[in-house]
Amino acid sequence: MNTTKICITAFSSISSLGNNAEEVWKKYLNDQHCFSQQFLDQQETSVAALEADSKQIIDEVRESDSKYKFLDDSVLFALAASRKAVKQAGWKSGDTFGINIGSSRGATDLFEKHYKEYVDTGKAQTLASPTTTLGNISSWIAHDLQSTGPEISHSITCSTALHAILNGVAWLKSGMADKFLVGGSEAPLTDFTIAQMRALKIYSRLDQNEEAWPNLAFDFEKTQNTMILGEAAGVCCMEAGKAENAIAYITGVGYATEILEHNISISAEADCFQKSMKMALKETDLKDIDVIVMHAPGTIKGDLTELRAIEKVFGENVPLLTTNKWKIGHTFGASGILSLELALLMIQHDKFINVPFTKAQNQTKSIKKVLINAVGFGGNAVSILIEKA
Repeated sequence: MNTTKICITAFSSISSLGNNAEEVWKKYLNDQHCFSQQFLDQQETSVAALEADSKQIIDEVRESDSKYKFLDDSVLFALAASRKAVKQAGWKSGDTFGINIGSSRGATDLFEKHYKEYVDTGKAQTLASPTTTLGNISSWIAHDLQSTGPEISHSITCSTALHAILNGVAWLKSGMADKFLVGGSEAPLTDFTIAQMRALKIYSRLDQNEEAWPNLAFDFEKTQNTMILGEAAGVCCMEAGKAENAIAYITGVGYATEILEHNISISAEADCFQKSMKMALKETDLKDIDVIVMHAPGTIKGDLTELRAIEKVFGENVPLLTTNKWKIGHTFGASGILSLELALLMIQHDKFINVPFTKAQNQTKSIKKVLINAVGFGGNAVSILIEKA
């Protein structure tokens, strides 16, 4: 078995939490959610949108190259996060590193606009195809960072970003690369995307003006689905071997897929999660796991089945459990990397982040090992185990 250590040397994100680690951590320390209202799908809708200063950063990225004016937000978000992470890691222009940034939906806003124009005029814009392909996220990042190395874009629904980490680990352990930039990006706040979630009956109907918590992710007794969408991108820099600037090491990875009953099904005890967690934990004493950052999207079944899977795997040794979707909503393909960011921040600050509307869990020891879960439509589960450097 390949024993090459894999370390995370930098991470960066842009989301409703902000655009730098200090700001993100500060937001995690308060008990307020990051939701606002936008008029989408013909009604006022709760969403987790970028704040004004983050939108300013995206505008600056758009203006930094004449070719970027035609790009979708999903690409621009990823460019903003990648520039910062690579700088933090000390990687230079011309360096050889792989890039694997995925997205669940891709260029949603641009695709909808181009299609509407086609329906209205019978003509498609010249750049309609190249700017709406899913593969253009990683290739634009490679162009922007002037890197040489493999570029991969993929969509594996909501587990996309953690699948990017799996890919990065595989490349680094194989010796085919020494460095990999991995993550996910999503810009899903569009009429058609929201309409699709409402059609599935999973979007939150709780009124923000009346309810303290419009998304009840981690409430295992809720009587309605409360998923809310958010826009975001997150990336991390991974390197093979030990590094002085390592923030954490990836010490276990697991993945599994369920046999489906229908397109969005998941079994009562989330068999895919049980398998992915066991695979990631195979060489670890369960008592050593300090925290699990759950996928917990805020749906009745999604939250409960994952909890059942954790209880099945851990028995009497269930660690501290948390999620961030009550606060920032579900960012689809970027959600796994934002969960990883929360895990890294809890390790760095040695502080557990509770979900405010549930019974507080007490941290009794230092946070050194954290398991991160993600699952997507189609029962694609991924679990990543990280350890304090």
